[in-house]
Amino acid sequence: MRTHALAAAALIGLLACTTGAASRFPDPAVDPAPAKPGTQTAVFAGGCFWGVEAVFEKLNGVSDSVSGYAGGKKATANYEMVGTGTTGHAESVQVTYDPAVVSYGKLLKVFFAVAHDPTQLNRQGPDEGTQYRSSIFYATPEQQTVAEAYIRQLDAAKIFKRSIVTTVAPLEGFYAAETYHQNFLVQHPDYPYIVYNDLPKLEHLKKEFPELLRK
Repeated sequence: MRTHALAAAALIGLLACTTGAASRFPDPAVDPAPAKPGTQTAVFAGGCFWGVEAVFEKLNGVSDSVSGYAGGKKATANYEMVGTGTTGHAESVQVTYDPAVVSYGKLLKVFFAVAHDPTQLNRQGPDEGTQYRSSIFYATPEQQTVAEAYIRQLDAAKIFKRSIVTTVAPLEGFYAAETYHQNFLVQHPDYPYIVYNDLPKLEHLKKEFPELLRK
């Protein structure tokens, strides 16, 4: 499923789209405080879940980041079937976080600025197919409101050279991926796909948003 062909070219394209953008990324104008205290979850899809998971795991206030599938049915939530691009699933990451430490809006900021390129339609870097689409799966009306408002805000500010294609859809279920996918970057830092596509994201995160990192 993971292709290495054109990986370097894809990385160059991603950096061309986002380099320098993080430093001028605005905070979400709509980012209300949570109604109730306690941990919450958010689900994001931004291409291969390995790198997205690794990015969110670095954030202060995030207690867990799990690779998995969202957008389809439980019966088809496995790597081989999702890889066909016919299940409706997207490779996704469920983030458990403390909104008193890091808001949902800040998670969105990292998602758009670092975790992936939100202007690529049904692909991400060298990976193609609807399973690699950019999507936000909201669990509450508030998450939907914040996500949609931030997309409008970023497009209006012309942060990216192209329009954002990220979809915002209700979360009907999240299904954790197979064990070997969890913490993949940490376990396989020298894997070529990780080196070309994901380690640069972590460096970008450290450079642009050091204040958001776990101490």
